[in-house]
Amino acid sequence: QVHLEESGGGLVQVGGSLRLSCTASGDIFKVNDMAWYRQAPENERDLVATIACDGSTNYADSVKGRFTISRDNAKNMLYLQMNSLAPEDTATYYCTADVPVNQNYALNYWGQGTQVTVSS
Repeated sequence: QVHLEESGGGLVQVGGSLRLSCTASGDIFKVNDMAWYRQAPENERDLVATIACDGSTNYADSVKGRFTISRDNAKNMLYLQMNSLAPEDTATYYCTADVPVNQNYALNYWGQGTQVTVSS
C-alpha cells in the first residue's frame, strides 16, 4: 500500500510564494513519474507539472516561469515551488506518483490534496 500526503498549502497574497511538499510512504521500492495537478471549484482537474525519475520536467503554459517542480528520490518527496502567485492559481493541489508493481506495470496514486488560496 502506498500513501501520498501533500502539505504546504495556505492563504497567500497576490505576488507571494508557497512551497508545496508531497511525501510518498508505504511499500515503495521506486517511484517513476510524479506530478502536480490542481482543481479549482467547478473546474476540471488540470495538470500543473510533471517530473520523471531522471529529473526531466514539463509544465503547463500557465505556470511556466513561475512554478518549479522538484523531487528527492532518496526521500520519495515531491515539491512545487510557486512564485508570483495570482488569484487564478487558487485551487486544491494534488500530487500523484506512478509506483512500479513489476517491470511492466505501475500503479498511479493520488494524495488527498492541499488548498492554495491567493487573495487579491
